Amino acid sequence: MSALGHTRAHWSGVLAMTLCVFVLIASEFMPVSLLTPIAGDLHITEGLAGQGIALSGALAVLTSLTISRLTGSLDRKWLLLGLTALMAASGVIIALASSFPVYMLGRALIGIVIGGFWSMSAATAIRLVPQRQVPRALAIFNGGNALATVVAAPLGSYLGATVGWRGAFLCLVPLAVLAFVWQCISLP
Repeated sequence: MSALGHTRAHWSGVLAMTLCVFVLIASEFMPVSLLTPIAGDLHITEGLAGQGIALSGALAVLTSLTISRLTGSLDRKWLLLGLTALMAASGVIIALASSFPVYMLGRALIGIVIGGFWSMSAATAIRLVPQRQVPRALAIFNGGNALATVVAAPLGSYLGATVGWRGAFLCLVPLAVLAFVWQCISLP
């Protein structure tokens, strides 16, 4: 990544990260509207299914506090790409979960991705554009967050009713793969 003050803007990188943020937040909040079908399918209570949301939140906090120490001087681009791939894997694991522990594994992975991505994504977005364009880049970047926060639960409910809760999570996987490829191409 280039330093602040560079003259070339990497708007495609900002947009790729915005898509990634959208998918990440949708993955985080989608279970809110799917607890009943998840619980029924996995033969657990809705409260226990809801623990997946708590687990992802707890691991997000722990990861955000430790990832910089654990990854050291690893190139941010490769770390963001690894986290994006882990997000896609999490969606597949959740969608194919045959038991509560497997479901929780998928939720744990998304928590790690949330903490890792949020601890470095804004700083990365800031480095993608010249300093005078940083407010615009952050507004676009955070737009993905805001949009996902608004649409994730209703979208999850709709998809859960039409393609099932597993299908709802599988619908996020191609978007995560698209975000991965787009970031590969667009991040310097």
